[in-house]
Amino acid sequence: MPKQQVTKDDWIQAALTAVARGGIAAVRVDVLAKDLGITRGSFYWHFADREALLVAMLEWWERVLTTEIIERLEKVDSPLERYHDIVANAFFGRRDRNGIEPALAANADDPIVAPFLRRVTTARLRFLTQLFADLGLPEPAARQRALVTYGAFVGWLQLRHTSPDTVPELMATATEPMAEHLTSLLLADIDTQTTRAPGTGP
Repeated sequence: MPKQQVTKDDWIQAALTAVARGGIAAVRVDVLAKDLGITRGSFYWHFADREALLVAMLEWWERVLTTEIIERLEKVDSPLERYHDIVANAFFGRRDRNGIEPALAANADDPIVAPFLRRVTTARLRFLTQLFADLGLPEPAARQRALVTYGAFVGWLQLRHTSPDTVPELMATATEPMAEHLTSLLLADIDTQTTRAPGTGP
């Protein structure tokens, strides 16, 4: 790929792929340059150093996989639709980067990773807590259900990443039965027939 055609986003995507494959330590400029088919020197057209690339990569992760998703779902009136969207995409969505979340969690004490991980975790739990509150759960039950849901999500990705042969069910293409089972557990005590958007009245 000619140097002038390699964009900043190309480097970020290559870094994300490397993280999913081998963790933060796998983000090495020389290796990424080889993967992109260019010289190491062209890296400096876009970044001052490796740390700048890591920051840009983490900014992408926070924006695209958290901020933009929350902003989109906050426009959906029905909390039940929001819930099903989250389950479909978070648990059963694209799998080519399953390793990103476990890799970042494994580097939670890294001074670059830590603030991003803290903000993302806080934002996701806040959103889930509000979601379960909108589904009718009082505090602190909504917060507790959010923690259970997020814990299941983190564990789900960890198993997919580290034990795909041991848990083939999580790698299956047809995951509808598992989604239904997860829903039956998380919404067991919620009357989904009468759930309404906040402020819509009785």
